[in-house]
Amino acid sequence: MGRSYLGEFEELVLLTVIVLGAGAYGVSIAEELRQRTNRTISLSAVHIALYRLEEKGFVTSQMGGATLSRGGRKKRLFMITTAGRNMLTEIQEIRNQFWYAIVNPAQ
Repeated sequence: MGRSYLGEFEELVLLTVIVLGAGAYGVSIAEELRQRTNRTISLSAVHIALYRLEEKGFVTSQMGGATLSRGGRKKRLFMITTAGRNMLTEIQEIRNQFWYAIVNPAQ
């Protein structure tokens, strides 16, 4: 299998899964992204990103309990994996190297 990469939106979704912890599901992720980025966020785009992240092994999911507010339907809850955390750490290190090069161009 080749190296997996993250697009910007996938990275934001993965970061949001960490921020929300045990409460990370499609709607809560979309709402958190809307608030933090001040962008219009499509729920279907969030679901597509989550399923892509799951295929890449960066998140896992399980069904939560049914709630009355959802008409008895269950939520699919997402959790980050060790591979997901490692990918975010790698991305952060690369970004930090670029920012360092911008601030210190002579080095």
